[in-house]
Amino acid sequence: MKVVVKTDITAFPLIARGKVRDIYDVDEKTLLIVTTDRMSAFDVIMSEPIPYKGVILNQLTLFWMQRFRDIIPNHLVESDVNRFPAVLDPWKEALEGRAVLVRKGKPLPVECIVRGYITGSGWKDYKANGTVCGYTLPDGLREADKLEPALFTPSTKAELGQHDENISRARAAELLGDDIATQVECTALSIYEAARSYAAGRGIIVADTKFEFGFIDGTLHLIDEVLTPDSSRFWPADLYKPGQGQPSFDKQYLRDWLEKQPWNKQPPPPTLPKDIIEATAARYQEAYSILTK
Repeated sequence: MKVVVKTDITAFPLIARGKVRDIYDVDEKTLLIVTTDRMSAFDVIMSEPIPYKGVILNQLTLFWMQRFRDIIPNHLVESDVNRFPAVLDPWKEALEGRAVLVRKGKPLPVECIVRGYITGSGWKDYKANGTVCGYTLPDGLREADKLEPALFTPSTKAELGQHDENISRARAAELLGDDIATQVECTALSIYEAARSYAAGRGIIVADTKFEFGFIDGTLHLIDEVLTPDSSRFWPADLYKPGQGQPSFDKQYLRDWLEKQPWNKQPPPPTLPKDIIEATAARYQEAYSILTK
């Protein structure tokens, strides 16, 4: 298995190259999604990859999609490269473990975020005005306090290099229609609660996460990545101490290092030292091992 920063698969047209994923148009019903080892933070792609990060993201997504298939269908068609179209054989080594064939759908124009603890941008908003995405919260909350119940806090989808913008539930209903917004909210909260309970049994707190949904043949499907260290905050339960930032199994470790650098969060990013790369990779691997063992 090799480290993959960028793919150049000539068998099919490349239709998108995102912060992490390369997407190819296989046919009128199918996409090929390749999860690379590119690392982004603060919506900027780092110059150095995190080795095998893409494999972990892909395999963890497959794990969760299988686990949640009774809650919501997903877009997966095939994840075994040995059953991919033969024209992809020249790229089999690069695709191994990190690529999937999926059904085309119509993605929703919002990111579906669920917050079970107050941290990150939610904590900054709360400190500023006592609210998070339109929800008025009680006075006196500490950083990393648990939120009961968990909150559905959608955001807009920004273009590559831009920042997503938190929006209210009411604004999401304007963008999606109230019925779809309600369906998405209920589904996102159901998945989150199932994942939070499962992870808690393995010593991990799922502080928050981001889901992507889309419609395929008129039915809502779970798409893209699911509960990965890129889309979620995973905290070790045995080290949890509200009132401060938490150690994590996700990219927060890298974000914390970047915050200490003389960098304006615009390209080009700082050069990542070897120890930061290795420590970040280890956190991704540990999260995967704990959750899937």
